[in-house]
Amino acid sequence: MLHWIQYFKGYVTIKVWGYSAERLLNLCGNHDILVWNIKDHGDYHTMNISVQGFFALKPLLKKTGTRAAVLQRYGLPFFVSKMCKRKIFVIGLIGCMLFWILTSGYIWNIKIDGNFALTEDVLLDYLEEQGVHTAMKKSRLKIEDLERSLREDYDLITWTSVQVEGTTLLIHIKENEMPKYDQSSQLQTKEGMDLVATRAGTVSYIITRSGVPQVSTGDTVEQGAVLVSGAVPVYNEDTTVRKYQFVQADADIILRYGEDISVEQSVSYEEKRYTGEEKKVYVLGAGDREWSLRLRKIPYQAYDSSVEKKQVKLLEHLYLPFSYGHKTIREYEITQQKHSEEEMKTLMQEEWDKIISTLEEKGVQIAEKNVTIKKNDKKWVLTAHMQLEESAVKLVPTSIEPVVQETPEEETTE
Repeated sequence: MLHWIQYFKGYVTIKVWGYSAERLLNLCGNHDILVWNIKDHGDYHTMNISVQGFFALKPLLKKTGTRAAVLQRYGLPFFVSKMCKRKIFVIGLIGCMLFWILTSGYIWNIKIDGNFALTEDVLLDYLEEQGVHTAMKKSRLKIEDLERSLREDYDLITWTSVQVEGTTLLIHIKENEMPKYDQSSQLQTKEGMDLVATRAGTVSYIITRSGVPQVSTGDTVEQGAVLVSGAVPVYNEDTTVRKYQFVQADADIILRYGEDISVEQSVSYEEKRYTGEEKKVYVLGAGDREWSLRLRKIPYQAYDSSVEKKQVKLLEHLYLPFSYGHKTIREYEITQQKHSEEEMKTLMQEEWDKIISTLEEKGVQIAEKNVTIKKNDKKWVLTAHMQLEESAVKLVPTSIEPVVQETPEEETTE
């Protein structure tokens, strides 16, 4: 505590020499002048003394025939005096403090953890839709509403915790390990649901579990045709329909159809060849803007660039809206090349594998295929005629209206 009092009042380190330095120290004690950290250097002494005590020392020096000189100055009065001579530095220091205080009221970085099924890009887009983004004021952030909306809009999220540390928004989430299954398709409907074809084809397989089948194996159907009706008729004794019981049609149906696919691959191609020439340009960023620190234009006609940037942060979670880094610019030339026959075979195989993979992702099976490749000096063409099978059906409301029962008129007796 005493040290801080001395710092605020100010003190100096002085050098004292002469014939009666010891007498001077005794007189300081008699006149209540505080000195400390006294060191004897043989021909002279050094000590610390307050500013007020230093001015009171003058008559004692004259009386004892000693001399004193200031070696070092310490404390707030000297610091303020020094800063007053450096006005630009003081203005800059005050400006930096004001800027720090101002920017600390905004969010400059968003961190998300605990997400696995939901990617960070998806969650950041969702936050943007909710009005949560970088460069927003902390006062506009409603943490409880954001936590609740995350849980309500995403069934996978079972727990959320949103907190602000410095200028960083930390979002912790926990995802549900057991997915929720939609059981709405199992619910009965009053109007009934039909299974219709989503494309034209031939029925190659059908097993009905619920509803009335309208087609059989080998039938050719058009797109939109009803395959299984959700209206189950109930007959009268005279085989007329008395009423319909409406259900949701359910069946395993496979449709077969033909499709032609053609893929072209050019023999010649452009190759990017790097010359080995490259330049490094330093970049500065503020928000969404970026500036390159270069004196002249890039001398390359064709080039690639890669940027490495870091966001400025003062503490672990105290980020500022500035970034710095460098951009590496590499020159390249475009040359015309030709694929060898082995390379062309590999490329055509890759294209065919992509077609197969796409069909499998859609649940389409290949029943038959006839693949041919025509080639010349300019291009290779792969043509495939295939017979495909898939469950190309969907549920739609049944188009059959309920039967209106007519009430027989009462017979009158004459």
